[in-house]
Amino acid sequence: MIAISPQGIIVRLGAVALLAASVAGCADLLPKAHTEVTSGWHSFVEAKDAIERIVPDRTTVTDLHALGIDPYESANVQLLSYSDILLRFPLSGAIGQDWLDAGLRTCLQAGKACTGYAIAVRETKRDRVGGFWRDSLRFKRVVEISGWSFNALILLVGDRVVYTLHGGQPNLREQEVTRQPLGPVQNWGDALPVGEVLR
Repeated sequence: MIAISPQGIIVRLGAVALLAASVAGCADLLPKAHTEVTSGWHSFVEAKDAIERIVPDRTTVTDLHALGIDPYESANVQLLSYSDILLRFPLSGAIGQDWLDAGLRTCLQAGKACTGYAIAVRETKRDRVGGFWRDSLRFKRVVEISGWSFNALILLVGDRVVYTLHGGQPNLREQEVTRQPLGPVQNWGDALPVGEVLR
C-alpha cells in the first residue's frame, strides 16, 4: 500500500473541493444563442401597438415611414406586388367578394394599383440548461427556447392604407430534449469513411 502524506491528503482534498466548486458553476459555461430580426420594436406589444395606430383610408405611406415601416429601410418589411397579394387571398367561385372586408375588397378591385407590405419580426433565445457534463458529453442536452414573433400585412391603394391584419405569438416557450445513451460515441460510425468501417 502506498502511504500518502498529510500534505498529499490536503492537496487532494483541495483539488476535490475545487472541482466541486467549478462543476457547481458549470451551467454558466453552456452555450447560449440569440436570434433577432432587426426592427425598431423590442416586444410583441410594441409591434402590435404600432400596427394598431394605422387607420385605414387615412394613414399614408409617409405616415408608415414615420412609424418605421419602410421596405427600403427596414430589414423586416417585404414589398408585395398585386400578384403576391392574390396568392395570399385565393378566392374560389363559391366565395364572393361581398364576404370580404371592405378594405381588402377595395385592394383586389384596384388591380395593380394595390400593393402591400408584409412584416415578419421575431426574437428568440436558446439556452442550454441542465447538467454540464451530461450536455458536454452529449448524453442529454436540454435547450429552452423563449421569445416572441409578430407578423402583419398592410395593403395600400396608391399611397393610402386600405387594410391591415396582424398576428403572431406573444409568448414563445419551448423545450428541446436530445438523448444519446452512448454519449460521445453514439455516432462514431458516421465519422469514419465507409472503407474504414468495412476493414
